[in-house]
Amino acid sequence: MEHINSLIQQNGDLFYLITFIWTALEGETFVIFAGLAAQRGLLDFHLLFICAALGSLFGDQVFFFIGRYFGLRVIKRYPKLEPKLQKVTGILEKYSTSFILSYRFMYGVRNVSALAIGMSHLTWRRFFALNALASLLWSLVFCGGGYLFGDIMERLGFGDEESVNFEVRNLMIAALGLFILFIVLRYFHAKSQKNNEAAEPKEPKA
Repeated sequence: MEHINSLIQQNGDLFYLITFIWTALEGETFVIFAGLAAQRGLLDFHLLFICAALGSLFGDQVFFFIGRYFGLRVIKRYPKLEPKLQKVTGILEKYSTSFILSYRFMYGVRNVSALAIGMSHLTWRRFFALNALASLLWSLVFCGGGYLFGDIMERLGFGDEESVNFEVRNLMIAALGLFILFIVLRYFHAKSQKNNEAAEPKEPKA
C-alpha cells in the first residue's frame, strides 16, 4: 500500500496513466490497492475503474494481434508456450464466449490466452466485443474489491507481497466461481424454458 501511495504522491494525475499501462499486463494486486486508495479519497474511483478497464482491454488486444500476425514466430522463438497455446485453443473451440469472458480470472494464463485466441479463427470484432465486456468485469471486480475490502486485508496484516498475491488468487477464484455459477444457471434456465415451450400443446390450425 505504501508503494501505491508513493506513486500517487509523486505522479498526481499521471497515476491514471500508470494504471492504464500496468493493467495492460496483469496488475490485479496493483488495482486492488489503487481501489483502496480511491476509498480513502486519494483517487477518483470512476476514473480509476475506466483506466483499469481500458488498460486491460488494450493489453489483450495487443496480444491478440501478436498472435494473429506473429503467432508462428512466437512459437518458434518460445517453444515451451506451444502446449499452453494448444490447451487454450482446445477450450476455445468448445466454449469461446465463456472462456473469453473468464480467462482473466484464471491466474497466470491471461496473456497466453489472448495470444492463442489471436491464432484461432475467431474474428477480431467478436473478440473485441467480448474483450471489452470482460475488461469491464475484471476492473469492477478488482477496483471494487479494493474499494470495499482492501482496508480489511490491510488490517488483517496482508502487507507482504506473498500474502497479498495469495488473497488476489482467492479473489480471482471466487470471481471465476461466481461467473461459472451464473453461466450454469443461465443454461438451465434456458433449457427449462425450451422444455416448457416444447411441452405446451400447439393450437390446431384453422
